[in-house]
Amino acid sequence: MRRIAFLSVLLSVLVFATRAPAHAQQPAASTAQIPPTETNPTWWKNAVIYEIYPRSFQDSNGDGIGDLNGITSRLDYLQKLGVNAVWLTPIYPSPQVDFGYDISNYEAIDPQYGTMADFDHLVAEARKRHIGIVMDLVLNHTSDQHPWFKESASSRTNPKADWYMWRDPKMVNGHREPPNNWISDFGGSAWQWDPARQQYYYHEYYVQQPDLNWNNPQVRKAMYDVARFWIRHGVIGFRLDAITSLFEDPQDRNEPYILGPDGKPRIDAFGDKEVEDIYTDDLPEVHDVLRQLRQVTDEASGGKAVLIGETYLRSIADLRKMYGAGNDELQLPMDMQVGFINKLDVPLFRKRINDAETKLGGDEPLFVFDNHDNPRWDRYQLNAEGAPDFGYRPYHDDIGRVIATVLFASRDTAMMYYGDAIGMVTTPPTRKEDVRDPIGIRGWPKEKGRDGERTPMQWNAGPDAGFSPPGIKTWLPIPPSYRTVNVAAEEREPDSMLRWYQQIMALKKDDPALHEGEEMMLNTADDHVLSWLRKAPDGEAVVVACNFTAQPQTVSLNLAAQGVQGTHLKTLIKTPGAPDPAALDLQLGPYGVYVGQVSQDRR
Repeated sequence: MRRIAFLSVLLSVLVFATRAPAHAQQPAASTAQIPPTETNPTWWKNAVIYEIYPRSFQDSNGDGIGDLNGITSRLDYLQKLGVNAVWLTPIYPSPQVDFGYDISNYEAIDPQYGTMADFDHLVAEARKRHIGIVMDLVLNHTSDQHPWFKESASSRTNPKADWYMWRDPKMVNGHREPPNNWISDFGGSAWQWDPARQQYYYHEYYVQQPDLNWNNPQVRKAMYDVARFWIRHGVIGFRLDAITSLFEDPQDRNEPYILGPDGKPRIDAFGDKEVEDIYTDDLPEVHDVLRQLRQVTDEASGGKAVLIGETYLRSIADLRKMYGAGNDELQLPMDMQVGFINKLDVPLFRKRINDAETKLGGDEPLFVFDNHDNPRWDRYQLNAEGAPDFGYRPYHDDIGRVIATVLFASRDTAMMYYGDAIGMVTTPPTRKEDVRDPIGIRGWPKEKGRDGERTPMQWNAGPDAGFSPPGIKTWLPIPPSYRTVNVAAEEREPDSMLRWYQQIMALKKDDPALHEGEEMMLNTADDHVLSWLRKAPDGEAVVVACNFTAQPQTVSLNLAAQGVQGTHLKTLIKTPGAPDPAALDLQLGPYGVYVGQVSQDRR
């Protein structure tokens, strides 16, 4: 739920101009079976988790909205790609104010997506292909249309009166004011006056998304029962939305303002004074809930269910805490510190990846570069004037290969977003009247909302890109790029983005060094090329090098310090058109990538 403010960050991203040549090595996509979750309790290590925004993946019934049966019909594509698990953003009944993150019933399916029978069918068909289903579990808040909130709001004495965060007003000169200066992530005060109770309720997000009171044991039990319910329906884990926001300061202290260079509070896109979130995010009490939830899901699933945290945190030390002192909290807190650097900065990438390798106590990092709340990886591009310009720009595919290589050739579990593998681009609306996301409606024009990263999946060049039957008005417009950027076209092209994803994902799964090897940074004084070594327990070594610039670069490797004696490289995958290396010397074109196995002899 926590959206990153990209516009200010993007102004510092690299600028580039012309397109590089194309060619690629052709290791086939992996045909090895993915270990089934039923027999592998640590299936999530080194796995690939694929996020699907159900509204935008595949429409099976012609209403312009994606659905569960549409996802089921595309499982063969996901299997061929090499996906281990699919994370579904919320599919529960909802008024759809926040497109499903405002939940009115946690134990049912919203009719626009299908039925519980459709969900069970999806789980069964996915299991046949050794793909697990991960549900989005929204613990922080419900819809204001949820029966729990309706009862809670009815009086101060009802059985659920303390299930939400209610506060008396602060009286100033005889006027009613909110209890403090906390603001909503989606704009405005985080406090909403309720006339029936004559109190304010707290909402970290929209007014229609009241926060639950996690100090109440009954709330905990109800939510833990929700997790048990979906595990009985076959899910193999949960992505925990806004998990660091469960608790707030019991003293209701004002947040400190974030000051600008002039010493005055900064103003955000919604016109609010920006505040630190030290009293509303990442409080210590969160860890108690995570330990309890881990115990619940371990018991319900026999230890096979994974907990994935949406964890936008301040430091690698804070991220380390999310695993738990005894590895008894999250198996996979998201490491946003790597994927959301938002500029091709070699020293910073090197430091952040090395931090994940050395400062997490050996726990598994989960890298992610984009999702339904943030622009796609084409945000790493800018036009010549230095302003954000999403879409196909020079070097688009080349930078895409760099991003994919960092994601899949690092020692991590990799989380990807639908459309990444074909290079779908962020396509924000150009007029306010076309905006569907309430964030964009409220924040326009500084904040255009999240519609641009949620456009329908591009399956082919036919009408409606194969997402809906021809002639259907889709819930968001199909980007014009679908005519050339689509699954069908890229499956036919040996050097396409889709082929690169298939190949690098196959290497992650099948190559011992890339699957389970330790990771060591190389040439650490080089500010242009990020290079690293993956070394398997059996001694096999693989070198990875990514040129982060639009200029050709030469890389000379000396692996003696890493205990690797080979003097030549066997190419596993490389940027289209790139030459094979001479010994341990690499010639990388603009945004060029090379992955090769170290050997004693030229092969």
